Amino acid sequence: MKSKLFWPIVILLIILLINLFFDKNFFTIEVKNGYLTGSLIDILNRGAPLLLVSIGMTLVIATKGVDLGVGSVIAMAGAVGAMTVSGASGDSLVPLFTAIGLVIGISVLTGIWNGVLVSRIGVQPIVATLILMVAGRGIAQLITDGQIMTVYYDPYTFIGGGHLLMLPFSIFIVAAVLAVASLLTRKTAMGLFIESVGTNPEASRLSGINSKNILLMVYVFSGLCAGIAGLILSSNVASADGNNAGLWYELDAILAVVIGGTSLNGGRFHLMGTVIGALIIQSLTTTIYSIGIAPEINLVVKAIVVLIVCLLQSPEFRKKVFGGFTAKKTEKKSEGVSVS
Repeated sequence: MKSKLFWPIVILLIILLINLFFDKNFFTIEVKNGYLTGSLIDILNRGAPLLLVSIGMTLVIATKGVDLGVGSVIAMAGAVGAMTVSGASGDSLVPLFTAIGLVIGISVLTGIWNGVLVSRIGVQPIVATLILMVAGRGIAQLITDGQIMTVYYDPYTFIGGGHLLMLPFSIFIVAAVLAVASLLTRKTAMGLFIESVGTNPEASRLSGINSKNILLMVYVFSGLCAGIAGLILSSNVASADGNNAGLWYELDAILAVVIGGTSLNGGRFHLMGTVIGALIIQSLTTTIYSIGIAPEINLVVKAIVVLIVCLLQSPEFRKKVFGGFTAKKTEKKSEGVSVS
């Protein structure tokens, strides 16, 4: 199959159909209290933070880099947002916009930090972002004093728990970020620059592309996506947990990007593939919990499914597994034997 999206879509459909076997109402979407509800809506809503982080991670990986600090940025963003509105009450929106502004500022700063280390100082991406992964989690714990900070401010909880046009508001945030990323990378030369830097940064520089600024930009965008994801997570649970918020999100985001068909060697990237990859991971998590698989083997099940997706995407694997069957079928047809 030529399309990179074929096998991820097949796996996503299989996971959804497995849910239908255990819950006949899995695909049912109904209106309750004026909002659309159902398992599919829940998957989109709960997967919103992972979708955002994965979109940002896609552009970083397209430059042959990686951002291991996104989980810590989520924790910091949630902590800063919750702390800003912790004493707020009433309907005033000033604390809300202050929190959003601070979260965006912190997120951009973390992206600049990673981008400068990678593009200007030459630190390897995995090392540079590992520093933020460790330090950021500590900063989040310092902000929250190691405790879970609770929010009692309705405008803040609307970001992750509110609804617009009968759908969760977080879905619109993801759609807006995805639209902006798609427009910038597919309707302008930016996508070509990113792929060029990921394929051969030296050749890109010689051809007139400022590869350092491209690298800086993708890390800033990744940090911004992680910050917005942290805002949604913190808002959705009306609290901030510096110890556990965003834990392992960096690994799930990398898996989503890989499942979506973007190579870790840099170069061409597939935003829609990443979206499907993130939906696979979120659907799998929902399936594991809904059918009652023991929590101790959750990660094992997830790893097996991801391995299957990656193997199916490998041309060499498909050639070895399905090549023999295709050859036998061709041989029988040449002998005039029908195998249908």
